[in-house]
Amino acid sequence: MYKIGPQLLEAAEQLESERNIPKQVFIKAICDSILAAYKRRVPDHNVDGVHTQFDESTGEIGIFVPKTVVEQVTNEYHEISLEEAKELLSDVEAGEILELDVTPEDFAEYGRIAAQAAKQIMTQRLREAEKDLVKQEFAGRQGTMMTGQIKRIEILNNGKPNVVIDLGRFEGHMPPREQLPGENYRVGARIRVYIKELKDSGRVPTVIVSHTHEELVKEMFELEVPEIDDGTVEIKSIAREAGHRTKIAVHSNDADIDPVGACIGSRGSRIQNVVTELKNEKIDIIRWSQDPIDFISNALSPARITTVALYDDPAGRRAEVIVPDDQLSLAIGKRGQNVRLAAKLTEWKIDIHSESQIKGQPFGVGATKTVAIEPKEDKDKNDKEEKGQGTEEEKSEEQKIEKVEAVEKVDQKDEVQS
Repeated sequence: MYKIGPQLLEAAEQLESERNIPKQVFIKAICDSILAAYKRRVPDHNVDGVHTQFDESTGEIGIFVPKTVVEQVTNEYHEISLEEAKELLSDVEAGEILELDVTPEDFAEYGRIAAQAAKQIMTQRLREAEKDLVKQEFAGRQGTMMTGQIKRIEILNNGKPNVVIDLGRFEGHMPPREQLPGENYRVGARIRVYIKELKDSGRVPTVIVSHTHEELVKEMFELEVPEIDDGTVEIKSIAREAGHRTKIAVHSNDADIDPVGACIGSRGSRIQNVVTELKNEKIDIIRWSQDPIDFISNALSPARITTVALYDDPAGRRAEVIVPDDQLSLAIGKRGQNVRLAAKLTEWKIDIHSESQIKGQPFGVGATKTVAIEPKEDKDKNDKEEKGQGTEEEKSEEQKIEKVEAVEKVDQKDEVQS
């Protein structure tokens, strides 16, 4: 047998520790490369059953070939004489098959070509093992968020950076299109990324990760908000323009739990953690509603809406919205961002008009539904007056509570914007 010694096991264990490749894969690659080197130097090497064996206790690798015991040998690579066989096993008989150790005493005699073949096979096997490992890890992590450390930044041919992130058992590559615009990524910094896709075009598969994907925001809120994690609060939809603004529509399955307040947290603590991770990206928490009028009105916040008309056009669902003149720019947003995100969030095409723009023109013609939206503060007041709730003392106490709640909402808003 060919004695390698404990160094083989040490190398295998080191490879398993550093690159997560099982040591059995490495040892098998060594054995196969030695077998290939042997076959290259043997004229009649197509012997069925020729194989290698590794003795873990001694660190020896042997090459074994099955040979048939015969009276007269005609092929020394397939057969062994009865006389020679009896020296090995006294009670052997002709016709039996013995598995014999044919490992050369000095394996180095196979020379440079044999060693090169062994190296090529070993390299190929290790690459295949690493490839399979990446695929297995990716299969279990795709569509989830992972935390890693920026390992290096590679400059691509177009001059843009590719950020390589150490995610433990594999590396994630974040190309420029998946990076936050204007963000300066630094080696050694910890980062949360979304495991997006696997590119299997090179020698080793490349795991593409994202810092701009909408699902990344969803995963972060699931981590920060226990009510989302346990299903009490549900994220219905997300619209994001990475690095600038995100709108999230949430709904509570428990009437006693405010979904917006749960996501914001005490004094904005929960949402602030997400905003910090996303480098101060603005996040609007929207109350989802099954009624499209309410949903569209909420989605266009912080703008105040006065009238909404819904149309069922052949090209898709469309909504026309009227806002006060002083709310038009707020409803549209900078470069149309607010209305664009609202349309994506609600899946309705939204056209916005100011009251002066629509004055004297027909509005809502052909609409399936047109609703004038009463300001929330007026609606609450009218409801109370209609119901005649409470005494003057109770009304005074309710006013105090409303003032406190208003102050808390302002604090939360200031905290998020900061």
